[in-house]
Amino acid sequence: MSQTIKLTAADGATIDAYRADPTGTPKGGLVVLQEIFGVNPHIRRVADGFAAEGYRVIAPALFDRVKPGVELDYNQEGMGAGIALMGQVDQGKALLDVAAAVAAASDAGKVGIVGYCWGGSLAYAAACSVDGLAAAVGYYGGNIAKSLDRKPKVPVMLHFGERDAHIPMSDVAAIEAALPDVPVYTYDADHGFNCDARGSYDKPSAAQALERTLAFLARYVG
Repeated sequence: MSQTIKLTAADGATIDAYRADPTGTPKGGLVVLQEIFGVNPHIRRVADGFAAEGYRVIAPALFDRVKPGVELDYNQEGMGAGIALMGQVDQGKALLDVAAAVAAASDAGKVGIVGYCWGGSLAYAAACSVDGLAAAVGYYGGNIAKSLDRKPKVPVMLHFGERDAHIPMSDVAAIEAALPDVPVYTYDADHGFNCDARGSYDKPSAAQALERTLAFLARYVG
């Protein structure tokens, strides 16, 4: 079952979020963080997939403070619009919205967070600063290598594509060196390899990353 809900952040701002619920009692809660394309059909499918695995999923619309209701296509126009919107988002306020999503998921038990692209970087930032999380997973977060002065407070798992033109393998090596206790996996794939709506989608890599992510969440969230 899914629905759109409202989240109220600590500063009083209100945003939308997509909520997907499992059949039966949840194993735990999960926050899913969007790419720069918004909480679009792909992100809703991702949320539904995790709900089918037993989690209560909250996907906050992180562009709502700047422009509500954003759902962009995977083309040059959509990418340009998404990059422009991302540049207008205050990360501190975005993390307030993430914290509101964590709170909304917390009645299901322990809460994990999984983010993709921009959301992957935010998932790492949340692991360092947002209370109430039990674990975090980041997929191809380009800003993680620039944020290594901050250390996560909860277990983290990271996924990267070896052919990602946006994130050089030297960045991945720096992450591995700075975070020796964090499992970092690389795949023979490009940026966005998990997204089945993109030309860079790589089904074998996506399946292996999901298998690892689900095992990680089962260990730390439920």
